[in-house]
Amino acid sequence: MTSWDGQRMAENSVMTATRITGAGTAVTGRPYSQQELLDLIGITDPKITSVFRNTAIRRRFLTMPDCGPDGRPRIEAQGELLAKHRRSAVDMGLRAAERCLTDAGATWADVEYLCCVTSTGFLTPGLSAFLIRGAGIDYTCQRSDVVGMGCNAGLNALNTVASWAATHPRRLALMVCAEACSAAYVVDATMRTAVVNSLFGDGAAAIAVIADLEPRSQPRAGARILNFASCLITDAIDAMRYDWDDTQGKFSFYLDPDIPYVVGAHAEDVVGRLLGEAGLRRSDIRHWLVHSGGKKVIDAVRINLGLTRHDLRHTVGVLRDYGNVSSASFLFSYERLMAEDSARPGDYGVLMTMGPGSTIETALVQW
Repeated sequence: MTSWDGQRMAENSVMTATRITGAGTAVTGRPYSQQELLDLIGITDPKITSVFRNTAIRRRFLTMPDCGPDGRPRIEAQGELLAKHRRSAVDMGLRAAERCLTDAGATWADVEYLCCVTSTGFLTPGLSAFLIRGAGIDYTCQRSDVVGMGCNAGLNALNTVASWAATHPRRLALMVCAEACSAAYVVDATMRTAVVNSLFGDGAAAIAVIADLEPRSQPRAGARILNFASCLITDAIDAMRYDWDDTQGKFSFYLDPDIPYVVGAHAEDVVGRLLGEAGLRRSDIRHWLVHSGGKKVIDAVRINLGLTRHDLRHTVGVLRDYGNVSSASFLFSYERLMAEDSARPGDYGVLMTMGPGSTIETALVQW
């Protein structure tokens, strides 16, 4: 065994004591059905309406602009969208974090590290600074912001948060994913925007993480974080992107129609590496919490990994009730799993997110 192998084993042994102690979610705006949005925007093109109606989404929470004289939502300038992002992300982030801390039996005063994730707008200073001010957290709180990584970013950030917690035993770390997707919309009747406009919703989620010497000492202990595995598909680097649209004079999100197939084709490899390092097989995993990226993406993952519809019930349920809430999606599923109270001591779970890069991120957890 090399010195590097020994170091890695030592790091993993520390990580096994790092666990999730609470979770919470929040939304903003009001719920819209797909038909309500079609009527509001005034879209009647059969090809575009079919995109909205075949998403398996029942409702989404959005903050839409006021309507103009024509009864249609007023077009928002990029500056207005950035202001909306700040208001919504701070509001949702604070409420999700408060619910998370209540679930963890903690308070804002216990938070010593805060990591914020968002891809639906830009803030300098970062969202973490605004949450620290809004919650009145001690000014010595350490913080970081993960910005622009997209729907996969929740697990990228969790990797960082878990590492911080592992090196600071008994000190609480908090991760907040706040995505004001209605602040990243271009509202028109084109097929390019139809895919995006039919899918995303506003939402935020938070989890509390701590490393202690007795991870099972508390009742209803959350999942221990064991390991992470990543896959960056550089051949599809332009398949999902959020960049400037000169025609619209604002940032615009783009999704390639082939994304489900790209994700599906690589899912088996990254999950295989994640489980192989732990000596596990897919049949050993009882709980699968996959990003609610869209019906076709979920189906591609399910088929390629040989999962059942029951395995992805929370993933599908979050998509149905909230749409794709970007980096926060998998935490909505985690909250539902914990509310279901079906995870038993010793159960293994896989967390999986997908996003721009194109990227697949995974994490192995155990209750």
